[in-house]
Amino acid sequence: MPPPEKLIGVVGKTNVGKSTLFSAMTLAPAKIANHPFTTIEPNIGVGHVRVKCAHVELGLPGCNPRSGLCISGQRFIPVKVIDVAGLIPGASTGRGLGNKFMDDLRQADVLIHVVDASGSTDLEGNPVPPGTQDPVEEAEKILNEINEWFKATVTRIWESKISRYIASSQAPLDLMVQNLSGLSVKRHHVIEAVRRAGLEGKPFKNWTLEDVGLFAVTLREISKPVIIAANKIDVPIAADYVKELKKRFGDENVIPVSALGEYILRKAAQNGLIEYIPGDSSFRVKEASRLTGEQLKALKLIEENVLKHYGSTGVQELLNTAVFKKLGLIVVYPVEDENRFTDHYGNILPDAYLVPGNTTARELAYMVHTELGESFLYAVDARRKRRIGEDHILENGDVVKIVAAKSKREA
Repeated sequence: MPPPEKLIGVVGKTNVGKSTLFSAMTLAPAKIANHPFTTIEPNIGVGHVRVKCAHVELGLPGCNPRSGLCISGQRFIPVKVIDVAGLIPGASTGRGLGNKFMDDLRQADVLIHVVDASGSTDLEGNPVPPGTQDPVEEAEKILNEINEWFKATVTRIWESKISRYIASSQAPLDLMVQNLSGLSVKRHHVIEAVRRAGLEGKPFKNWTLEDVGLFAVTLREISKPVIIAANKIDVPIAADYVKELKKRFGDENVIPVSALGEYILRKAAQNGLIEYIPGDSSFRVKEASRLTGEQLKALKLIEENVLKHYGSTGVQELLNTAVFKKLGLIVVYPVEDENRFTDHYGNILPDAYLVPGNTTARELAYMVHTELGESFLYAVDARRKRRIGEDHILENGDVVKIVAAKSKREA
């Protein structure tokens, strides 16, 4: 059983650059190995988080990723991204593509909310002069749509599948978790939402619809946290609106972004025109003679208005923030040879797993192979060359060998 797949949802009203951001995120920075995901729907793509590869700290010459890639010591690990149908106010009641939006949203584990930080589209998504629409108002209204949908959905589940059985249930928490699982909600999400909503001391059977609504909005915040992508920062007026968004939603929840800038840089790098690694603060033109005057001008604008001012296009930071800060995942590298850091075939650090931050050595063994988990004896911390037990909690960047009894299988 490989690590559970997490899905990043890209949401926002129409014409804010949502599809451009999705394209920029999922445009491969170079030729890469196959992604590890079983099925990819038309509106689901593969993006990558970026971390410093363990091979650098271990003093190894390089690595051989089975999926993703490694560029200049930076490991790019695949993650799934879904382009959620465009939103407008009223979507929670089915307006526009509301129902399609809600079905897409249901699957996501974390949401990137794309906001037009230049204020150049109204709430319906129609173009207006920059500075006309307040991005803070836009962000609040769309977030309200998400919360209203989640509240309505949880309330409907409560009324149809939970409330009539909760009083007689021997395991009311299990009943809640089971019926909410279709929203990608886990047991720990429900427990934390009950606590944070101040409902711990109140039995489920005594909940009012008001309690259910409060629980639902809290559950959304926990199970589908939101990051705001303040897009179109290449437009000068956006700088002031980015400050306002951060003031309203918090620095850690707002990332300044130029989706178009990132897309142009990735496309140019893919075509061999520039050297650029996603997340970098600069790029290098390979041969200016191969570029048209218009292309050079576009690259110059990205360099001056985005990279020099903000330090990056923000797109890679968005993915990293979603996976590491919002979902709390860490990177671990399972290997078979703890001295050479390889698999059975001699590939160096072939796998980089994204796992929850409290993952134990035995849980990792199950992720590598069920048989390894069932016959687990111990693991080896390959960095420190020490034996660790089944309950040892792994840390970010750990390189781990699993030793199992059954069939003398190791990984």
